[in-house]
Formats: sequence, structure tokens, C-alpha cells
Amino acid sequence: MARLFEPPTFAAAAAEGTISFVHKLTTSHGFKALFKEGMGLVEEAASYLDGPGRREALRLPRPAALAYATESMRLTTRLMQVASWLLLQRAVNEGEMTLAQAATEKHRVRLSRQDIACAPELFQELPQNLRDLTLKSIRLQTRVIHLDRCLFASQSDPTRPPSPIETQVARLRAAFQVANS
Repeated sequence: MARLFEPPTFAAAAAEGTISFVHKLTTSHGFKALFKEGMGLVEEAASYLDGPGRREALRLPRPAALAYATESMRLTTRLMQVASWLLLQRAVNEGEMTLAQAATEKHRVRLSRQDIACAPELFQELPQNLRDLTLKSIRLQTRVIHLDRCLFASQSDPTRPPSPIETQVARLRAAFQVANS
């Protein structure tokens, strides 16, 4: 489904004299809380998977053990993508790189949505701690993907056509410039 509105990047918004909400958010205390939450979840997952999770996995029947292995790998991958994105954004916030540098192919973190891989009834057989970590990580990943899309919307696809709203706004500006001339 085509999106009717793509939020402007910070550079585009600044050129128009507006301030991007998402840019303000990613440089605020809200980002610091998101960063702390994300890194805390990485630590929590690592601690669980290396300790209690390992012992719990040994007690699972074969199909559930295979699902455990799959979901734990997906959890780790998901959290590493999120942590990489958070660290990159922190580098931008601390002035170690610009947003434009972060958007380059060399630095860009490619986030891909990863839902639960196994069947719902098999997921319910997994240890509660793994299920909780998986669901928390999916919610966090969804938030980070949304922020990433808002930050890099026009930079990720420079060939995208302008949205209908952008076209109408441009027409209005042109009409008012003619009227004010």
C-alpha cells in the first residue's frame, strides 16, 4: 500500500523553516530512555540465554527445543540490529558523525522486521522468559524501525515521487508567491 505522506527529513524540514519532530525526539531525553531500554534488553537477553535459558532449553521436547533455538537466534539478531541502530544514532547525537553520514550505505543499519518464526501453539511451549524477551524485542524493534523510517524517509529512496500532499503544498506556495509579487 502506498503511503500518502512521508515525513520530511531534518535537512528538508530545516530548508523549509520547520523543525522535524522525529529529529527533536532522537536528540531528546526520550531517545536516552529508548537507548537505555534497548541496551538493557540486550543485556537481559544475553544474561538469560547464557544462564537460565540454556538450562530451560535442555528440558524441552525436541520440537520445542528446535523452536527455542530458532527464536533465540532471531531474538539475538533482532536485538543486535536495534543496538547497532541505537549506537549509530547516539554517535549522530554526540556529534561524532552527521545524520547524512549515518544515512550512507557504509554506515546505515538495515533494519528488517522479524516476527515470531514458529507456530503460535509451539511458541506457547517455550519458556516464559524467552517469550517475554521475544515480545519485548519485537515491540522495541517496531519503534526503532518507525523512527528510522521517519529520519531517513527521503534519503533511503531519493527517486520516490513527491506525495500528493507535497504536490498540493508546492502549488499553494507557488500561488501565494505569484499573488504576493
